[in-house]
Amino acid sequence: MTDYPVNMSVKPHVQAFFDEATNTITYIIKDPASNACAIVDSVMDIDYAAGRITFDHADELIRQVEAQGLELEWIIETHVHADHLSAAPYIQGKLGGKIGVGSKITVVQDVFGKVFNEGTEFQRDGSQFDALFEDGDTYMVGEMQCFAMYTPGHTPACMVHVMGDAAFVGDTLFMPDGGSARCDFPGGSAEELYDSIMKVLALPDETRLFMCHDYGPNGRDIAWETTVAEEKEHNIHVGRGKTREDFIKFRTERDAQLAMPRLIIPSLQVNMRAGEVPKDRDGNPMLKVPVNTL
Repeated sequence: MTDYPVNMSVKPHVQAFFDEATNTITYIIKDPASNACAIVDSVMDIDYAAGRITFDHADELIRQVEAQGLELEWIIETHVHADHLSAAPYIQGKLGGKIGVGSKITVVQDVFGKVFNEGTEFQRDGSQFDALFEDGDTYMVGEMQCFAMYTPGHTPACMVHVMGDAAFVGDTLFMPDGGSARCDFPGGSAEELYDSIMKVLALPDETRLFMCHDYGPNGRDIAWETTVAEEKEHNIHVGRGKTREDFIKFRTERDAQLAMPRLIIPSLQVNMRAGEVPKDRDGNPMLKVPVNTL
């Protein structure tokens, strides 16, 4: 495993914003030593039936950053989401900052470029993003050193971003009573997801873990923060030493029963473009619906 530069003495301030329509949690993370901040996993609103895109969720993030006098330096995507659309370019246009994603975005672009029959004008080299992270890459938010952990399994491009004592896990993990994310999308792997989860759980026990999604299992209130220690002890899919073989068997059988996410078709087209909505040959925003493909 890469020797990651963990620094538990740095404790960033984390604000969470829950989007009820997609059960997504977006974060503003402030460097404790400056006014610099990052945003992780933003949401662009869509009324899919009406084909209407709005920015209420993103506008609230922008208001919060401006009201607190923060300087946005990074807009991070933990992976190419299949259940919500990223608002990264909209936020960047208002506040600046660099948009970053894992370098394996190129794998996702190649796979779904074919699914959506994208032409040669669709670049499959990740150039839509400002930064492509490799495993162990570091970057700065103000004076706070952050790093990216490669955690494939849910998708080939998943990464966990660690900022001080806080880790933003994307869909690598859910809250302990939620378990883990599906692995049946193209390029997904239950074997890889188990290994990725073990990498995350090798962080110090007191590391704060922040989820990308929560669905309130068994009617509990929505939650998004836990710790490595809590996941190791209580996670229903991997906790208390559940074996790799047991996890793979459960995850594979469970995934075979799941329906496609409601917003997978618009989400993939937008998110593999770093949040830009594709356009037709006349320059009009336009989404495709592949039939009998996903």
